[in-house]
Parts: sequence; structure tokens; C-alpha cells
Amino acid sequence: MTNHRILVIDDSRVIRMRVRDMLPQGNFEVIEAQDGVEGMDAIRSHKPNLIMLDFLLPRMSGWEVFQEIQSNPDLQNIPLVLMSGRKEEVTEKITEPFEYFEFIQKPFEQKELIEAIKASMVKARKPRRTPAPAATPAPAATAGADVSAADFQALQAEVTQLKGEVAQLKGQLAKILAFIRQKLK
Repeated sequence: MTNHRILVIDDSRVIRMRVRDMLPQGNFEVIEAQDGVEGMDAIRSHKPNLIMLDFLLPRMSGWEVFQEIQSNPDLQNIPLVLMSGRKEEVTEKITEPFEYFEFIQKPFEQKELIEAIKASMVKARKPRRTPAPAATPAPAATAGADVSAADFQALQAEVTQLKGEVAQLKGQLAKILAFIRQKLK
């Protein structure tokens, strides 16, 4: 019996076969879909342990499939590897760093594939930030009254979280700049 069910959604038969051939023998059941509509049907019917999704697909694009996966709490936690031969098409719609899924550029080698799968599994376990529910303003708040202490504390907590995220992004940017400077030498 196979341990992991992997869904490969790609309009290229060569890529689907390549992924199948690169996976370790005996551990994986590979399910294939050649477009986004088939892919969503397969996600619902097979409940895969991992999804490998091409970004450019017929009938329903990889972007549309991605959006549907991300909007459904039951599907969000499935590890996802997004694939494309042109990363810039992905980053036009989804900004980096890719927090909850992994990206792999085509063509790829077996080692890159395995690393992307492992990274996607780690990222899928990250707790998702849920947007705060929209609070109904109190009548006094709509009239321009002072902000309540609870609202103020909630805003302070959000600002602190955002400051932490900005600091993390600055650190990542510094690392990227250092890497680029090193490569330019």
C-alpha cells in the first residue's frame, strides 16, 4: 500500500511522467490531471497528501486553482508545490516570499523536486494568520468618540506583529543583497 497520494496537475504529459519517475519507488501513488478543472475534481475525489500544480493550465488556470485551494480551509493545509517555467508569471500574481507553498522552476532535477516537496510539507504546517473578523462599530465610535481600551490593545498587538514581519523581511532582503553583491564580485 502506498503511503502518499500525490496529485500532479500539469497539461504536459512529459512533466507528469517526469514527476512520477523522479519519486522514490513504492512510496507514492501519483494521480494525474491535465487541466485545472480535472485537477480540482481530483483534489475533491482523491484527497491527495501533496499537490503539484502547474501555473499555466487550460480550462481553469493554475492561478484559479491556487485561489480555490487557498480560500478553502479544508484544502489549505495540503502541501502545495507550484510549478512554472517562468517564475515572473507567478510573482506577478503572488508576491514572494511564498509563505504557505513551495515554488519549483521547470525544468527541474530529482533533487530539486524532493527538496521542494519537503519544503512544501513544512510550509503547509505553518499556522495560517486568519484575518480579524470585522467588528461592528459601537454607536459611540461612529460618532467620533474615543477608541476603547480593548480596541487600542488589539491595534497595538497588530502593530507589534507587523513590526516583527517587517523586521523579518528586512533581514531576508539584507541576505539577498549580500548574496547579489557576492555574485557581482
